[in-house]
Amino acid sequence: MKEIDGRLRGGKHHGGGHKGERHHHHGAQTFRRGRALEFLERLTIKRNTLRQQLSAPEFQEIKPMLQGELKALELVMEEFVRHFELHEIVDSSQQKNQEKGQS
Repeated sequence: MKEIDGRLRGGKHHGGGHKGERHHHHGAQTFRRGRALEFLERLTIKRNTLRQQLSAPEFQEIKPMLQGELKALELVMEEFVRHFELHEIVDSSQQKNQEKGQS
């Protein structure tokens, strides 16, 4: 596409925004963080399922495989939390889980 007066053919701006103005949009960042939290919740559910399967007698034959999957999943979760800086959320949910266990 050819640039004409700061615009691309087809009406799309090249470089975005108006001259001298700075817009701070947090919506996209918040949206991505929300999606990251949803994904982390799905990983947590999978981890809990693997833990339940480890203690179930019908899964004893494949216990080593389940342990390997659990270990791999926990490593992915740790890296995900570190990459998306979700430490405070994980810490608070762990604290809530501990409180539920004590009640």
